[in-house]
Amino acid sequence: MALTQLLIVEDNPDVAGILADFFESKGAVVDFATNGELGYKLALEGSFDLIILDLMLPKMDGLTVAKQLRHMGCNTPVLMLTALNDKQDLLKGFASGADDYLAKPFDLDELNARVTALINRHHGKVARGVLKFGSLELDIAKHEVYRSGKKLALTPTCYQILHHLMHKAPNIVKREELIEALWSDTPPSNDILRSHMYQLRNQLDKPFDSPILTTVPKIGFKLELTSN
Repeated sequence: MALTQLLIVEDNPDVAGILADFFESKGAVVDFATNGELGYKLALEGSFDLIILDLMLPKMDGLTVAKQLRHMGCNTPVLMLTALNDKQDLLKGFASGADDYLAKPFDLDELNARVTALINRHHGKVARGVLKFGSLELDIAKHEVYRSGKKLALTPTCYQILHHLMHKAPNIVKREELIEALWSDTPPSNDILRSHMYQLRNQLDKPFDSPILTTVPKIGFKLELTSN
């Protein structure tokens, strides 16, 4: 992880110290914030490859930080940490713009694998060009997506999911294929993929007259153009 820039927003000094020692030993450059307001400010002002964000923070909680960052156009991947392991908290985290979610106490090697996967997805193996499918246009170099000329506000994970769907369109992309492409050796629960698909559908279909994202029961997903 040489030259990787990480922002850790964590109010527990012991946890922050453990994370700092671990990631610095991997060659990362680490910056810190001990409350949500400072974390939000640093995230907007700095240039980070990934933000590790605690859910329970003083001054501004992690959900609010993530939501405000996405509202301001910050597309840095966010991995949310929480002492809670409740489905509703997980769904709220993804709805706020988080890309991945890990409950405390966590294994450092698993955390590292998830951090590496998020960074690789966001920065690595980025080809240049534009994918098009119907009124959809995905600019690979800029990480921007438009439908009918309207820019979609996608989280980094939703962008990657749509990239895979557009690359294979109009063919079906199996759930297992998406999970492998996005999370590799650290697959999350089905609820996480379902939550990301829900967020993607809200941006991709909800504002428009006709849906383009289709769920193929028990198999996967595909993009489909509907005739009027």
